[in-house]
Amino acid sequence: MTEAILPSAHTVATELAALGVVADPSEVHGALCGFLAGGGRPQRDWLAQLALEAEHAPAPGGVLETLREVSGRRLQDPDFGFELLLPEEPVTLEVRADAVLAWCRGFLGGFGLAGPALDLLSEDAREALEDLGRIAASRLSYEDAEGDETALEEVVEFVRVAVLLLHGDCVLGPQHRRSLH
Repeated sequence: MTEAILPSAHTVATELAALGVVADPSEVHGALCGFLAGGGRPQRDWLAQLALEAEHAPAPGGVLETLREVSGRRLQDPDFGFELLLPEEPVTLEVRADAVLAWCRGFLGGFGLAGPALDLLSEDAREALEDLGRIAASRLSYEDAEGDETALEEVVEFVRVAVLLLHGDCVLGPQHRRSLH
């Protein structure tokens, strides 16, 4: 089986612009992943489900459909292959860090739109959700390029694991419980 490849942030940005969607590709991917992690079931018109207005409909089998399908598969991946859609190098640390914050803001919005039962989240998942909120609201300063680069890598890994934890609580846990009955 061929490994599912996430489209690049540049490719997603180009497609969003062609559809008339004014949004950051990282934030859109975060919203999609938040919706998926919260138990939402994105349809072909998932942009509308996430309150993103497009002037044109995405092409069937196009970039955004690939983004939706690959993101869903990666969240379910038993090898934890999930990744955030962030700008590719060579971009500045500031651009990548801003994309991580945008991704987290999108995630929180999409997660809220999915409407998970927050009272059923584990304590760890609740803490992860709160931490994602703190990251999304962060203001960053850049003083030590090497240290900041390492810190950003650690934040990205934390976000990735937090998303998998939330997806596990909201989607995988209920699926497992249903299969036991």
